[in-house]
Amino acid sequence: MTVRWLLARGGFLLVLGGFLFYAVFPFYYALISSLESGSGLFEPSVLPRSATIGNYAAVFGEQPFARSILNSFMVAVGTVAATLFLAALAAYALGRIRFRGRRGVLFTVLTISMFPQVAVLSGMFELIRALGLYDTLPSLMLSYLILTLPFSIWVLTAFMRELPDEIEEAAILDGASRLTVLTRILAPLIAPALVTTGLLALIIAWNEFLFALTFTLSAEARTVPVAIALISGSTQHELPWGIIMAASVIVTVPLLIIVLLFQGRIVSGLTAGAIKG
Repeated sequence: MTVRWLLARGGFLLVLGGFLFYAVFPFYYALISSLESGSGLFEPSVLPRSATIGNYAAVFGEQPFARSILNSFMVAVGTVAATLFLAALAAYALGRIRFRGRRGVLFTVLTISMFPQVAVLSGMFELIRALGLYDTLPSLMLSYLILTLPFSIWVLTAFMRELPDEIEEAAILDGASRLTVLTRILAPLIAPALVTTGLLALIIAWNEFLFALTFTLSAEARTVPVAIALISGSTQHELPWGIIMAASVIVTVPLLIIVLLFQGRIVSGLTAGAIKG
């Protein structure tokens, strides 16, 4: 091992450690703060001075936070299911079927994803009110498709284009319909992409705040981001910062577990399209 190799290796590890610290420290700080109480919240320390679970008890005791978690779970699952179903159908049409204007459709989909949420907020509000979905969970599932579908369609279309035509042609010659080809033959082949887009849609639906704040009003339809934002206004606790940190840890842990479980699929889903062809 030469001195140059050691310096390069040390520099790489230093940069990697910096990125790791930057990514992990916010969650670590939230975890430490959630275990503190009183003036300990304003005294920085590596470990909690007097660890307590009082903040976690207050999260569920002073508001229906469990209901908000259930709402977020149902909305996220519904959004992911609708996103994957619609995106797979659209990607099959755009990636496997040749028709005039296909590129224009793809660029239209990409253009939709460029609009900020506030630009479509008023139109979505009028649509949801006209459909009678205001203050319901389906209103959030419908509105979240604007955020999740464009990216999912683009990713799945790229994967669809990489699949050999012979696979589909052989299935059609054997009498399979296009829906059968998509669900039983092509879908298993693009499983990494489905997992990746599904997870990203799940994260978006779980963390989304603006639509959830606008399209829901009652606690029965409230999701966790809105519930956390309203803690400071609803709680009687003297220092709600610890409760907010506890709530943040509670809603972040499920996403961390899912990412760790599917990290292999996620990496392959993000990189496979770049190394094929």
